[in-house]
Amino acid sequence: MAGWAQRHRWAAIVLWLAVVAAITLGSTALGSAYRNDFSLPGTDSQTATDLFKRHGSDQAGDSVEIVFKDTAGVENAKDSVEPMLAEVKRMAGVADVRSPFTDASAVSKDGTIAYASVTLDGKTEEVPKEDVARIIDTAQGIATEHLQVEVGGEAARNAEDKAGPTAELAGIVAALVILVLLFGSLLAASLPLITALFAVGGAIGLIALASHLFTVADFTPPILMLVGLGVGVDYALLIFYRYRHELLAGATPAQAGRTALDSAGRTVFFAGCTVIVALLGLVALGLGSLQGIALAVAVTVLITMAASLVLLPALLALSGRRIQRHVLARQAKATRKGRTEGNGWRAMARAVQRRPIPTLLAGVIALLALSAPALGMRLGFADSGNDPQETTSRHAYDLLAEGFGPGFNGPLIVLVKGDREAGEAVRAKLADTDGVAEASPVMPSEDGALSTVFVYPTTSPQAEGTVDLVRHLRDDVAPPLEHATGAEVLVGGATAASQDVSDVLADRLPLFIAVVVGVSSLLLLLVFRSVWIPVKAAVLNLLSISAALGVITLVFQHGWLGAQPGPIEAFIPALIFAIVFGLSMDYEVFLVSRIHEEWIRTKDHSLAVREGLASTGKVITAAAAIMMFVFGAFVLSDDRMLQQFGMGLAVAILLDAVVIRCLIVPAVLQLLGTSAWWLPAPLARRLPKVSVERPGHG
Repeated sequence: MAGWAQRHRWAAIVLWLAVVAAITLGSTALGSAYRNDFSLPGTDSQTATDLFKRHGSDQAGDSVEIVFKDTAGVENAKDSVEPMLAEVKRMAGVADVRSPFTDASAVSKDGTIAYASVTLDGKTEEVPKEDVARIIDTAQGIATEHLQVEVGGEAARNAEDKAGPTAELAGIVAALVILVLLFGSLLAASLPLITALFAVGGAIGLIALASHLFTVADFTPPILMLVGLGVGVDYALLIFYRYRHELLAGATPAQAGRTALDSAGRTVFFAGCTVIVALLGLVALGLGSLQGIALAVAVTVLITMAASLVLLPALLALSGRRIQRHVLARQAKATRKGRTEGNGWRAMARAVQRRPIPTLLAGVIALLALSAPALGMRLGFADSGNDPQETTSRHAYDLLAEGFGPGFNGPLIVLVKGDREAGEAVRAKLADTDGVAEASPVMPSEDGALSTVFVYPTTSPQAEGTVDLVRHLRDDVAPPLEHATGAEVLVGGATAASQDVSDVLADRLPLFIAVVVGVSSLLLLLVFRSVWIPVKAAVLNLLSISAALGVITLVFQHGWLGAQPGPIEAFIPALIFAIVFGLSMDYEVFLVSRIHEEWIRTKDHSLAVREGLASTGKVITAAAAIMMFVFGAFVLSDDRMLQQFGMGLAVAILLDAVVIRCLIVPAVLQLLGTSAWWLPAPLARRLPKVSVERPGHG
């Protein structure tokens, strides 16, 4: 593959340009059809939603709240509010509007805050954002110096303008700076970055086109850019660094390119396949939006892998002579100054090898200490209370909490499948339940077969008390009511649905982890023909991921570093696990394959560990630093999920590259000695031979 890309360098580059241009033009012409799908068949909240739709209830659609505040009393604003609500009722996407002036419960006790409920004609993900944006603009059009008007609800949150791509740009700049420092040349530094940008450009256009055929969530593109940039630079850097190593060993640019692809290129291919396998494992979790993200990120990794294996060799063939001159000149300068590359890493490896047990204990204890907070992780979803202070959805949230109590922002919708009398009996019981601030009057469906009661908790939507209330209503309150009335009682609504998604993800996560760890360990067993290498890799990868989850629990759940306390987004643990596990395997294979090369060549285990770390320590650290900056830049995002995702990935990569690869792995390999490469003879005979090292070294 490398030979073809080198011989047909212009054809390879033009082919990539043409493909990316065609995908970009196609996605621009057709646009995207991103949509969220949080349906979860078999849960109470989903059953309630399906029944609402079947029986023609207004509660089938989500709602937005138009919130008013006038310190002199909202009655003074009636003349401007009523015409505005009449205009909203005629708008596209609106099923019904309930005015605060016809419903006394929609006005606060002091009369200064009121809200109008706008019921949409579908779920949030089904109503076009433009329709909701028009509702927001129309509502805020009547605001005056004395009248504050804000619009809240999930649909309003989604319709608000998002910040520009600050995080992506910050990540790109950081990557370029680190690459220039690593190679001392703008040309050499730009090649991995160009490769990554080409791959990301193609992937984003391709996923936009795929969104017309599959369910792809609207928050997928930033995640694609995040993963694509990090992984793309990472893969290209590993190949380029091996290319540079071969040039220093005296190879011609053409030979160096082929050798780099036949060694580091195989590592990239194997690592990319591991990431894809881990991501496809997310499909087995059975959640629509998560499946879309998993497939989209898997496609992105596949494209970045292809760019590293085809586009990068072509770029190297074009600029090989200039890079060779620069690399050799830089090496000669270092030699004159008496510096030998990798000496620092050799010294560190010797220090670890002299005291492997204290090093191992210190590293493992540190990772376990960071992992401990993850045991108390609470999964959920961000709501308007986590939005930036300047957004209208956050203002509406705060006004509703001020006027009606903290639970008003996350009502539970209790559906009673029975007559009005059954509905009244259920409502009376709910109103007297601990943890319930208020229960609304019974609202019958069009055909009279269903009754709906809005239940307002005494605690905010994300509070643990609200989660406990949902469980209490389902497990303790509903069964006796069903027995007494003969009706079916279901607890639904957005707050309950969020909890259902979180519970299902938490239940299915152990099986997903077991499958991914099992498949990845099997691949490592085939590659290194060792029992202990896969076991070590699996345990250490799990430690780095659990430590990262512990850190984001401290920051985002407990409010460290100034973050607003709240639950961890339900998708985050599964996504971080899938991506980090694959990327950790990347470093594992790159380091251990170099150690294995030296072991095969010298049969000196301690020397092999030192030389393997000396030749890969610098590039693994540089690759990790780039990914840390790219991922860490997403903490600058306004989106809480992206902040958690970026921080989780950055911390996991930092721990993996510094604590695990540089300290724990050399210590473990030193303790294992030659048994690190042990494989029972019967298994050795049956396993097929797979190698990530170039022929002649394995």
